[in-house]
Amino acid sequence: MANARFGEVFVENQEEIVKVVQLNNSEVTLVGTAHVSKLSVEMVEEKIGTGDYDCIAVELCAPRLENITNQAWWKNLDIYQVFKKKKAGLLLINLALTAYQKRLAERIGVEAGKEMMRAVELAREKGIRLEVIDRNISTTLHRLVTEVSFWQKFKIVGGLIAGVFVGEEISEEQVEDLKRGDMLHAVVSEFGEELPEIKRVLIDERDEYMVGRLSQISEAFHAPKKILALVGAGHLIGMMPNLKSPPDAAHLEELDRKPPPSKLGLYIGWGICVLILSMFVVGFKQSPELGGQLVITWVLLNGGLCALGTLIAFGHPISIIAAFFAAPLTSLNPTIGAGMVVGLVESYMRKPKVSDFETLRDDITHYSMWWKNRVARLLLIFFLSSFGSMIGTYAAGASIVTQLWG
Repeated sequence: MANARFGEVFVENQEEIVKVVQLNNSEVTLVGTAHVSKLSVEMVEEKIGTGDYDCIAVELCAPRLENITNQAWWKNLDIYQVFKKKKAGLLLINLALTAYQKRLAERIGVEAGKEMMRAVELAREKGIRLEVIDRNISTTLHRLVTEVSFWQKFKIVGGLIAGVFVGEEISEEQVEDLKRGDMLHAVVSEFGEELPEIKRVLIDERDEYMVGRLSQISEAFHAPKKILALVGAGHLIGMMPNLKSPPDAAHLEELDRKPPPSKLGLYIGWGICVLILSMFVVGFKQSPELGGQLVITWVLLNGGLCALGTLIAFGHPISIIAAFFAAPLTSLNPTIGAGMVVGLVESYMRKPKVSDFETLRDDITHYSMWWKNRVARLLLIFFLSSFGSMIGTYAAGASIVTQLWG
């Protein structure tokens, strides 16, 4: 079991927290940064510029490293495959976060995570060993999905989307809070009180994982002598207790495991299907007219609200028609979502142009451009048609119950 000896703690201008520990065969300097601070960028340049370190470890995973070093990855995105592989929701969240970060960057004057980007640039320029120590983002999101309830997921996604469209101005006080490293820990603590399951997956597990990765690097045969580890200030505070007893290989493997998806949602989906079909049967047994009316109610409410969501997103006329006919059927099959079907139709009818991908990162920061950029509009259609179908399912179900027994 690896052990860490703690060195002196330095705090400079509330912008950085630096802790030095001896971990296995390496001296590790952990630096807590504020991801939206110009001073954090300057501090990274100063630390690496000393030439004291033969390894730079950053709070990134391999896919995120690729994204920040290859800004053109959007241009190679196959949007049709995104919908076909049911990854539209993940891409939508990614775009919403990107939009918020760009708005924040414009307000503060420094891009979120710029200190990590600069560290990567300098490590490559100077030929210093670079290590990514964060858990793969897909694993983190997968574990998150299996841990939280449907309504918690909807709350998170809805909040992100609302944050993009409402376009609320960021106050001077909020900007200053974001710039202060010590405030990040307060935010994390508050986050944990309200949503403990989410904090455990997004914060606590990653704290453990990053300590485990540093332990692996420091106990390897060719371990670097001095490691500069750059992490967010909130993470650094959470990592310190784990440094006294880093997770072993077995625990690290467990943290990196993608648990099987919960079948509860699938059971609920099939349960709704059986319930609706059973009510149709009851209706037709009472009278053919009533049974027909129940079917019409189901189609009009479910298909109508899904089509309305597609219309609000300025979907192609064929996509609107597809939404109307797809929703009543997909709502009876939990393995297929209405938003996925409508998105596939829209991506076929209006294939995004190269220019849409080239301007995507800038367009999503402007409210109106979500309806003009074909890539952003596709994801907006996916979200609003899915939301419309979900509301339609419950509204139609309630109406059918009322007609039968009201």
